[in-house]
Amino acid sequence: MLRRALLCLAVAGLVCADAPEEEDHVLVLRKSNFAEALAAHKYLLVEFYAPWCGHCKALAPEYAKAAGKLKAEGSEIRLAKMDSTANEVEAVKVHSFPTLKFFPASADRTVIDYNGERTLDGFKKFLESGGQDGAGDDDDLEDLEEAE
Repeated sequence: MLRRALLCLAVAGLVCADAPEEEDHVLVLRKSNFAEALAAHKYLLVEFYAPWCGHCKALAPEYAKAAGKLKAEGSEIRLAKMDSTANEVEAVKVHSFPTLKFFPASADRTVIDYNGERTLDGFKKFLESGGQDGAGDDDDLEDLEEAE
């Protein structure tokens, strides 16, 4: 009986091994679970960062605060982060750190660059506007799907 229970736990661990972890309410993505996270969450704001980047370190507390607030409110919007020095998603253009991109569920599957204030209020305005307030250039999610 104990062996069967341990086997079930081991199999469950293998199935869930690549599910995104969570740090301070922020999903931690890797190249191997990036597509899964996009499929699982209707609206996803992703910070592409480098561990050595001072701007990324400065952003972390405010980003975590926004993630916690959204989660507490039961929002469909989730915040995530990906270490771009260890995980490269070819179709996602990252030229500097941190780079923030919004992946909304929409008919045209457009990816929206976030260039607004790096504050709780800035994130809130951007996300409540559907990615309009504080947006930069758009990318097509089809490019992401073709790269996989």
